[in-house]
Amino acid sequence: MAGRLDTDSLLLLHDALARLEEGFASLPPLDTAPADPAALRRVVNEVADRLRDNYPYFHPQYAGQMLKPPHAVARLAYALAMWINPNNHALDGGRASSAMEKEAVAGIARMFGWDAHLGHLTSGGTMANLEALWIAGELKPGATVLASAQAHYTHGRIGAVLKLPFESVPADAQGRMDIAALERRVKAGGVGTVVATLGTTATGSVDPLPGILALRERHDFRVHADCAYGGYYVLADNLAPPARAAFNAIGDVDSIVIDPHKHGLQPYGCGCVLFRDPGVGRHYRHDSPYTYFSSKELHLGEISLECSRPGAAAVALWATQKLFPLVRDGEFARMLHDCRAAALEFHSTLADDERFIPAFPPELDIVVWAVREKTAAESSARAREIFAKAEAAGLHLALAELPGAFFGDPWGTGGTVTALRSVLMKPEHRSALPTIGRLLSDSTG
Repeated sequence: MAGRLDTDSLLLLHDALARLEEGFASLPPLDTAPADPAALRRVVNEVADRLRDNYPYFHPQYAGQMLKPPHAVARLAYALAMWINPNNHALDGGRASSAMEKEAVAGIARMFGWDAHLGHLTSGGTMANLEALWIAGELKPGATVLASAQAHYTHGRIGAVLKLPFESVPADAQGRMDIAALERRVKAGGVGTVVATLGTTATGSVDPLPGILALRERHDFRVHADCAYGGYYVLADNLAPPARAAFNAIGDVDSIVIDPHKHGLQPYGCGCVLFRDPGVGRHYRHDSPYTYFSSKELHLGEISLECSRPGAAAVALWATQKLFPLVRDGEFARMLHDCRAAALEFHSTLADDERFIPAFPPELDIVVWAVREKTAAESSARAREIFAKAEAAGLHLALAELPGAFFGDPWGTGGTVTALRSVLMKPEHRSALPTIGRLLSDSTG
């Protein structure tokens, strides 16, 4: 039986390092003092001891937040690049890794149906969304940015940073942007950008992108798709019709954000921002006479707000996409299929349990449910109690403060309730459902 942590792949790293070193055989040996093996061992073992104070994010019994282990190929490629430590700001700092970033980003763009595009990797979704909204503000200065009340909280903060007016649009009972409310707001004028979230953080809900795009035809605003969490589900073959329609329409938006460090099997941090119009690159122009001298080709720092960026992240992503091409009938797409299938099965199990009130069926792989009690306050208290008992039993869930309407508001308060939440984003979650269900039942009593 394999261990709980993959160690077999380390043998591949040793061989790959020897192959990498052959590329620098013409250099004279380094005249540096080797590290003290005993000291290294002592410190690294202490690191291992410290890291044991963690939740088991890599294990399917961890079903709480949006955390999953990077694939072995991503770990190995990232570690291999660390012996070079390239910087993907300028080509002379990361020649090979910059080329790999461009190829990997182009692969993501093609996944969304874009051949022509402008894009690059970022430290994560927050920075990627900031760049997308910065460009939106450059194109429509001073105009308001709208996002769903269930959109990620950083959109409001980004608006404050960029000095762009920001407003929330109400969500419907399925956690999606309310199209009628959006239409009323855009008719009032002054809207420059609408953020469509395809995979909200709390529930995985997918905003009705076709309706948003139809409104754009009558009102002049940009559409930015925040797919930081859900973007890879464009490849899935088992989405419900509303979500499928949204992902089918994504090629018509103006900009897209996706986080490969979520479903894309990458280490943190690896986000990506894409623009449909490569011409927006003019807004990034700047002078750096000591940086961009090595080539007349595009340096990634010329189309990024960030300067130094880890080339290792690009190498890991490139390697992963080589092993798992981003195609709808491939192995990677089947992983997404299994994650959503697990969420649907879990939701069905909860619906058959009279102790729980699940919200609407999951659109992606996030499941939320309330505890059946007489009042919302009692339901919230029980959810927190079950959360703690489950953790003690080895099942790691999450809590979320959500509108009671998501659960049909059986308490008649119109307010919020603390619900239990699981993110079933590991393919292994599907086979682990019996164990997850047993531990949850035991923790509920």
